[in-house]
Amino acid sequence: METHFFTKLSPKYSTAYRNYYTYQNLLSVRTASFIFLTLSIIIRILYHVFPESLTKAQNFPEFNRINWVFIIITPFFYLISHLLVLHMRKTKWASSGMALFVFVFSLYLIGCGMYSSFISTSDPSNALTLYLVALSIVSVLFVFEYHETLILLFSVEIMFTMMLFHAQVSPTEMTYNQMISAILLAGFYLTSRYFFSYKASYYGQIVEIRQKNEEIEKANNFKNQVLGTVAHDLRNPIAAVESLAMLMELEDIDEDTQDNLSMMRESCVKARNIIDDLLDAARYDNNTNFDTHKTELNTMLQGIIDTWNIQQGGKSNVVLISDVKTAYAQINQEKFPRVIDNLISNALKFSKETDKVELNLKREKNKIIIQVKDKGVGIPNELIPKLFERFSGAGRTGLKGEQSTGIGLSIVKDIVESHDGKISVHSVEGKGSTFTIILPLEA
Repeated sequence: METHFFTKLSPKYSTAYRNYYTYQNLLSVRTASFIFLTLSIIIRILYHVFPESLTKAQNFPEFNRINWVFIIITPFFYLISHLLVLHMRKTKWASSGMALFVFVFSLYLIGCGMYSSFISTSDPSNALTLYLVALSIVSVLFVFEYHETLILLFSVEIMFTMMLFHAQVSPTEMTYNQMISAILLAGFYLTSRYFFSYKASYYGQIVEIRQKNEEIEKANNFKNQVLGTVAHDLRNPIAAVESLAMLMELEDIDEDTQDNLSMMRESCVKARNIIDDLLDAARYDNNTNFDTHKTELNTMLQGIIDTWNIQQGGKSNVVLISDVKTAYAQINQEKFPRVIDNLISNALKFSKETDKVELNLKREKNKIIIQVKDKGVGIPNELIPKLFERFSGAGRTGLKGEQSTGIGLSIVKDIVESHDGKISVHSVEGKGSTFTIILPLEA
């Protein structure tokens, strides 16, 4: 959304932005009135603490009267702004009365600075500090649209001219003071329009980012629903094919047919694993909350290793090396073993049949460290940064032709982080890889 000094706000954002900046203006009125009232009270207290020094100052009677005016009037602005802020928090809607109230307060603040400059000396050109400060504060704190800024400038100029006539300055002095005031008002206009443009552009960007985030979230939810539905519905035909293959194996078949049926069953198993990965990916995008229980990790890891060795035909190529007798952590009994299974599966996939895969269990202070080490082919350096990203293309074919979906390690990362843990990898091509999981220790 683009804006500049001489344009109004785009109709696409005008209503929402008006509600937004009106609320911010009311907050600024409440803050500015409180600060202004506090300063006026401090000045009143100083009158009593240093009476002789201040009462002998030039134009003290005028300062004294205007100070009382500030103390009496300013609390009304604070009270009304506070009530309007509370009202807008409930309704979320700005009214023309709120805009008029902000306009009146701005005029009041500038008028206070202007009058203070006049009573400090009869020639305002010699003491325009308070007038300048008031203009600067209003231009920075409050957001005005184009026509509101022009009306405010016109009103301030009328007030300034009236005060010049009241001071009965000469025509030459009036012209000189008007020139100075015109310069100050031009600076006020440019500053006010700059902050309007800046804040409007910032608001538009925030709105667009919020809308895009909502669209992305909707698209992501739709993707997960489709992913989950498709993956779930694929299970039934794959299970049917696997069942038919098993029934055909019960019949008297030749060796070639047996090989074909074995390939069919292996393909069904691979397809089922892919479906499980897809379902887990959709599930973890939608919900990562699950129950955990205090678990002794030596026992859990050894049970996983025993299962793997049985699946490998009694081989002992997966071993546990533990430096602690007992180590407890809060573990989800269903999902965390999937982390270890996935890491072991990857380690075996990229290792020779004679290579061992080690599970190391360590304890460092209040942390539990689980490492899965292999001496396989390793991971190329360019793949490591995107290894845990979903569908990043980091998946590789195993040494025996095993296919990868590219989402297994992203699910591993989700599960580990759901346990308040971290996972990292260190790998050297040709020498193997080490995946390290760090979990909080349970006392």
